[in-house]
Amino acid sequence: MKSKKLIAIIACATLALPLAACGSKAVATTSGGKITQEEYYNEMKTTTNGKQVLQQMILDKVLDKEYGKQVSDKQVNAQYNTYKNQYGSQFSAVLQQQGLTEKKLKQQIRSNLCLEAAVRSYTHITNAQINKQWKKYEPKVQTAEILVGSKDDAQEIIDQLNNSNHPYKTFKKLVKSKSTDASTKEAGGKVAAFDNTSTSVDSAYKKAAFKLKTGEFTTEPVKTDDGYVVIYMIEHPAKGKKSQHINDLRTQIVQEKMNDPKFLHKVVSNVLKKGNVSIKDNDLKNIMDDYLNSNATTTKSNNGSSLGSN
Repeated sequence: MKSKKLIAIIACATLALPLAACGSKAVATTSGGKITQEEYYNEMKTTTNGKQVLQQMILDKVLDKEYGKQVSDKQVNAQYNTYKNQYGSQFSAVLQQQGLTEKKLKQQIRSNLCLEAAVRSYTHITNAQINKQWKKYEPKVQTAEILVGSKDDAQEIIDQLNNSNHPYKTFKKLVKSKSTDASTKEAGGKVAAFDNTSTSVDSAYKKAAFKLKTGEFTTEPVKTDDGYVVIYMIEHPAKGKKSQHINDLRTQIVQEKMNDPKFLHKVVSNVLKKGNVSIKDNDLKNIMDDYLNSNATTTKSNNGSSLGSN
């Protein structure tokens, strides 16, 4: 299963454009003359990418001031290692494709965790919401997959597994010889663990996987956006009792709020308004108006601030 994205971050801007730079120092020289920091800045601030970078920088500063103490290096490194393990030997290539460095990815992970802390502070969770979340709750599962281009190819793999005395051993061999997914091939087909809230896993893949018990594999080809897959369930923990997963359920509700554009907009709007944002460059003074001039209906949040009702 090819991951749809490396990391989901609001207004994610991966181009490190130095919008704050402004001076006569040369950024580049040519036979036709030099390009100064001021010239570069004046040009970049008129572009969509340039404006997005400044928007993200402003949001990051405010989020870090308000919620930075709630995010530890341990959390950042844990999430970073999850991505690194997921992509294995392809990790460096994936970073390069997305214009990221290891340092920049960690910065984005920290920014996203700060945003998550903000969303959590503005999310009032009721018992009714907990009960509703429990009905669709699935614990994190660990799967492996073989991705192929046709239904017939997938069925052929399933037939071989059905005729094997050691299905998982056979599965790992078939990963190497059959799978077209380079991001999982080197790790025996292992896919990063996911639960019911994951947005980076194909919905058909999730639906089929959650039906499997540990040690089982799909008996029919599963059609996904990337092709046909055969899924092996390495570990499917028991769901257990609701009382054992209250914190997990709360986290899942917050994650769903993170994927709600309207709610997220209201959170960011409130965070920025509390951050005393002031744009000093007249040409850029309106870039945050969508958030700072929001007139959404407000309700009380957990920390006493107001937030637009969802």
